[in-house]
Amino acid sequence: MNKLTAILIDDISSAIEMLQNDLERKHPEIEIIGTAKSVVEASKLLRKKQPDILFLDIMLGDGTGFDILEIHPNLSSKVIFVTASDEYAIKAFKFAAIDYVLKPYSTDDLTNSIEKAKLQIIPNKEQLTVLQESITHPNQRPKKISLHSSDKIIVVNLNDIIHCKSDNNYTEFYMADHQKILVGKTLKYFSDILKEYDFIRVHQSHLINLQYVKEFIKSDGGYILLQNNKTVPVSVRKRTEVIEALQKL
Repeated sequence: MNKLTAILIDDISSAIEMLQNDLERKHPEIEIIGTAKSVVEASKLLRKKQPDILFLDIMLGDGTGFDILEIHPNLSSKVIFVTASDEYAIKAFKFAAIDYVLKPYSTDDLTNSIEKAKLQIIPNKEQLTVLQESITHPNQRPKKISLHSSDKIIVVNLNDIIHCKSDNNYTEFYMADHQKILVGKTLKYFSDILKEYDFIRVHQSHLINLQYVKEFIKSDGGYILLQNNKTVPVSVRKRTEVIEALQKL
């Protein structure tokens, strides 16, 4: 069994102790080489030691986990973000397309996060910016979202998304610059996180950005003409919701 090293960062002592005990009992392949409860402590520790895995809480007494990553931009550790059960934080991670473990976590949650970390590509700077902005300004409309295509992570402006189309368990994004991006998540996943931001699911297979609606044609069953001149069907049960949403614009 290959040994992995870990550092745990959390401003609550009991949280560190719990995680430490869980790792020692369930994951003997992980050796804990340090703990810290603040940005200052963590920064001093990371100057001396670079762990394979960094368990990083978001909110710390003297700053945030992002401050630590900014202080150590060349950190090669795989990061497992640990966050409290907060709807805004969860939404932020989804927008950034970054994995996390939610407190209070189960044994399975912890195991899954470690397995993902072993395979994880370290989040790029743009993803971390999306995450940071979403968490620090939870009541503002997000400006960007991270999309996982088959071979890369693309960070796009929310306002540049015209239309999303379901493709079984995938979603195809149609962008204002005519780019098409195929993402390995369902349309329901994106509908759930975008519905508060002028996106509406007009059909089982279609999610649109209301800002790009050119016309709503009520005949022929009902359909939307978008500004890129594509047409999108509107299901019968969505007609009233679509009309009300367009009237509010």
